[in-house]
Amino acid sequence: MAIEQVKISVGDLQRGMFVSRLDRPWTRTPFALQGFYVRDLEEIRQLQKYCRYVYVDVHKTVGSAGATLRRLIGSGASAKGQGRTVSRVTIPCRPVTVTHKAYPPPQPAQREAGNARKLHGQILRGMGEVMGLVASNRPLPVQPMNRVVEDLVESVLRSPDAFAWLARVRDRDEHTYSHSVRASIWAVLFGRHIGLARHELVQLGVATLLKDVGKLAIPAEVLQVKQRDPRAELEYRKFVQHSVQMLSADAQVDPQVINIVRGHRERHDGGGYPDGLRGDKIPVLARMCGIVTFYDEATNPRGASQPIAPSRAVADLYDLRGIAYQEQLVVEFIQAIGLYPTGTQVELSSGEVGVVVEQTYDRRLRPKVMIVLDAHKRQLSKPRLFDLAAAEDRAEKLIQSGKMRPEEKVSIVRDIEPGAYPEVNTTAVRDNYLFKSGGQLSRFFSRLAR
Repeated sequence: MAIEQVKISVGDLQRGMFVSRLDRPWTRTPFALQGFYVRDLEEIRQLQKYCRYVYVDVHKTVGSAGATLRRLIGSGASAKGQGRTVSRVTIPCRPVTVTHKAYPPPQPAQREAGNARKLHGQILRGMGEVMGLVASNRPLPVQPMNRVVEDLVESVLRSPDAFAWLARVRDRDEHTYSHSVRASIWAVLFGRHIGLARHELVQLGVATLLKDVGKLAIPAEVLQVKQRDPRAELEYRKFVQHSVQMLSADAQVDPQVINIVRGHRERHDGGGYPDGLRGDKIPVLARMCGIVTFYDEATNPRGASQPIAPSRAVADLYDLRGIAYQEQLVVEFIQAIGLYPTGTQVELSSGEVGVVVEQTYDRRLRPKVMIVLDAHKRQLSKPRLFDLAAAEDRAEKLIQSGKMRPEEKVSIVRDIEPGAYPEVNTTAVRDNYLFKSGGQLSRFFSRLAR
């Protein structure tokens, strides 16, 4: 992907400019890992301490500085005398081989749900044990974790939706390491979608689970602060090296797992850490780990921050394609999870509100939805399962026979920010769709409504 940038002397920097590259690796400076806006003179002084020139993203630059840069480029005028030259940077990166039908069609989520829940509990307990052992400087239980991830892979190969539910819902008793567990599930789902071999799925799953063990070596005040100053940011970034060192100390850890952990914070344009790798230099599985890490951090932010709707997280991820993440892999990940992942609250064109309970894998915009609120946003006494794909097929026949107008077809119009409708209990929908019969489900929601 070509990125339009201006090479500019740090002495010519202005507020509103978006610094996208430096004249040295980001890892040798305390600045943000994916670029940043120049907000004040102090940031310009900081840049002057480390750099002679930087690259400014023309299209992201705002205010009068942005207007000036775009005018210069539009006129074709040379600005070298002002320390500015326009450059287009193409980041070399070979396409990743993708095989979408490497595995059989998924089984219904309800068939795999019990096994998935059992495995999910084992993974959470295993991660609790891992964190406890790391904190006391004792060896990691590598082989047990490998075995449970192998079971996770087999479960996801049978039914991605069963584990997607467990990654999507934020339980009240979740632990600090739940991010790694959720991200590992997304990673295996992603890998299944593009047709990774089983051993690669296990490597990716294990690496995503263990990528953050080094954070136990980072001071709590650095981990927990929302806005880190440059010094704290440099300290925080050391967690990757700590994770690599901890895993490398165990001869049983697959070297590929260590490579994924080492590279998962690298960025497509070289703006990541610890080594400032770009494009093809970043291992493919590490690129995938980076994408799922971004997605889960957006939809399940640390601390008291409110999670955002999947569509917003996907939009943010899409905006970073070709910059922070390889464009092909971004598109494949979005296709893997769907625009409305399992567990997402959605509003239909009918005005009703429900929760996506299962995907239709050949028609991602037409999942199965459990409708919980009517068109007036009142809770239904008996929730209704609505299969959008089947409904569309019926609607097309009626439209062709003249018995329905095209605009009467029911579709998803938007997904809903978590918490927008407190009466929609996504966890209850999950548990009762996956683990209870239809009659029990109706009785459960009748009690809930009272």
